[in-house]
Amino acid sequence: MSWFRALKQTARSGLAVERTPLEPLLALRGAAGLAITIGVCLWALGAEAAASSAFGALQAAIATFQRSWRPRPELALASGTSLAVSTFLGYLTITHTALFLALLALWTFTAGLSWAAGPTTGLIASSNVAMMLVTVTLPASVAQAAVHAATMVAGGVVQALLIVLFPVRRWGPHRDALADALAAEADYARRLRHDPVARFDPAPLMEARNAATVTPRQARRRPAELHGARGLAERIRPVLASLADPALGVPAQGPARDRVRELLAAAATVLDACARAVRHGTPVSPPAPALAALRTPDTGSILTGPPSRAATRLARLLADVVEAAEGSREPRRSAGHHPPVPHLPRPTLFRLIPVALKAMRDELRSAASPITRHAVRVTAVATTGYLLGSALPLGHGYWAPLAAVMSMRPDFSQTYSRAVARLAGTVLGVAVATAVVRFADPGTRLSAALAVLSAGLLYLLMRTGQFAAQACIAAYVVLLLGMAGEQWTQTVPERVLLTLLGGLLAMLSYAVYPAWETPRLRTRLADWLAAQGGYAAAVLRHHADPASASADDIRDALLTARAARAAWHAAVARAEHEPVRHRGLARVAADDAEEALTQMGRVTMLLEAHLPDRDAPPVPPAARLADALRKATAHGARAVRERRAPRWETVEDALADPAWPAADTVVRPAARLLLTSLDRLSDALHGASEHGNGPARHG
Repeated sequence: MSWFRALKQTARSGLAVERTPLEPLLALRGAAGLAITIGVCLWALGAEAAASSAFGALQAAIATFQRSWRPRPELALASGTSLAVSTFLGYLTITHTALFLALLALWTFTAGLSWAAGPTTGLIASSNVAMMLVTVTLPASVAQAAVHAATMVAGGVVQALLIVLFPVRRWGPHRDALADALAAEADYARRLRHDPVARFDPAPLMEARNAATVTPRQARRRPAELHGARGLAERIRPVLASLADPALGVPAQGPARDRVRELLAAAATVLDACARAVRHGTPVSPPAPALAALRTPDTGSILTGPPSRAATRLARLLADVVEAAEGSREPRRSAGHHPPVPHLPRPTLFRLIPVALKAMRDELRSAASPITRHAVRVTAVATTGYLLGSALPLGHGYWAPLAAVMSMRPDFSQTYSRAVARLAGTVLGVAVATAVVRFADPGTRLSAALAVLSAGLLYLLMRTGQFAAQACIAAYVVLLLGMAGEQWTQTVPERVLLTLLGGLLAMLSYAVYPAWETPRLRTRLADWLAAQGGYAAAVLRHHADPASASADDIRDALLTARAARAAWHAAVARAEHEPVRHRGLARVAADDAEEALTQMGRVTMLLEAHLPDRDAPPVPPAARLADALRKATAHGARAVRERRAPRWETVEDALADPAWPAADTVVRPAARLLLTSLDRLSDALHGASEHGNGPARHG
């Protein structure tokens, strides 16, 4: 993709306004916390302290709107406290340019690395640096700086208290995540009726797992209907696939296929009913015809062998899902392979610190890491922007590094789209706020009220896109500084020009020191291949020795494969917008390779659906096949990275073993499908060259 086309697409993305459900009660609560903080500080401490407290309360509320499963009060407190520490340390060094630049570089580099701990941590840390550049100019002494820092902490405390005292749809995001997973499986069941090999995107299940990872305190307070259903949904998916697939299930036509379609329709109806109940916290009321279809006694006379066992298991799992969604009791261990876990543990805020530090240290050890490169870029831009802004005869030079830090992200498309959105939003927000200040001439109190109104609009429109959010932030800052006594004539030209300078520096830095995803596509594909091989080997080992196999190994391998798949898709999405000549993996080859690995995952899922009970007879040749598959995919991953087509002779030899039992109607047929998928992968990569025509596109 050319630079012109890449810039055009990122600019369009930054200026886009998305249609998304608004949450007025959440916006009202955030604005109320801001109003309380400003009002009290304005009455007790004066306009400048009120402005500092307003930044703390604003940042605390913004943190609670991020996509995080951590308790919202914790986010508000962490955000307000970290901003207070940054501001106080910044004020202690602001009079010494060299010391302040050193602190700014250290703080910015740490904020850049903090993206390794997650997007919420990265955003809070980056916002702290940006707001510190403004708030350090408000106090006039060390004592005042301490007071201002305390008011920022107080702003976070106020927002946290309001969340506790006035909850809005408590556990709502967790309910939505679990309900979306159940609804996705219902949709999958319906699609399987017409397409027996339909794809399933595991993203909803991954999101539900993230939502189910809770702190000990959350685990004690979590509603009963959020227990157990996610694990059952994980087990239902392979059963649905195995029931529909003609390779290991029933023929494509005939009475058995009609019965399968009836079961799939009933399963979809029950799953939809459970999803509605979980989402709204209401009793489960699955339609009687769907329940009757699942309990029809003639299933055993129509379906035989593995399909019959799958139908029986599906009915039991759906009954467990209904009970779990009602919150009546913990679900039964109907499938016998995955004992329920009380909860997935999430570290508390203090225990998260060493985890975050380890993630940052791991990124720092790799000079080619996108996170490390982002940290270097944002540090260089922030310090350069501060020096240039201070040298220009505009005053308030912090606008340039502020704009750069708020715009920059570890990937190209977000950095450029946010830079465009920030400039356009700044022009609009400053123009509107300046017109209000100039013609209405509001006093301190009215300026404070208008600032709160701007923040309320920010909270309301935050998820509609960067353009609207940046316009609200620009208006908020103009009104807040006006409340603190700064004239509008001192704000308009400098903010627009220095914001343009900061945005240009951010965009230039990515062009000079990039971290392109396109050249790493082969590495992402190789990681996915190795992870899929590990997942298939874990399932095969269970078939080889059911008595001693561990379901935890399969679960861990599945999660690793899902993470590798998600990393591949994210890399493809980022690479699609990069102005980089493609190297190593052509678009068609990438599409075909993805199709082959997706097929491999689907076949492995079918094998998982037919896991034998512990007292079932072992299939010894499956152990040799598992070892061969694990080693072959590891070698194959190395070949993919080295731009060679992988080979699978060892897998073919394991399949040709004469020791395979004649009665095996599941493992060996599925293994042949696995080999077919691997051959398709080799065919896809055989013609890949150094002169591909760009990364794969996905709708």
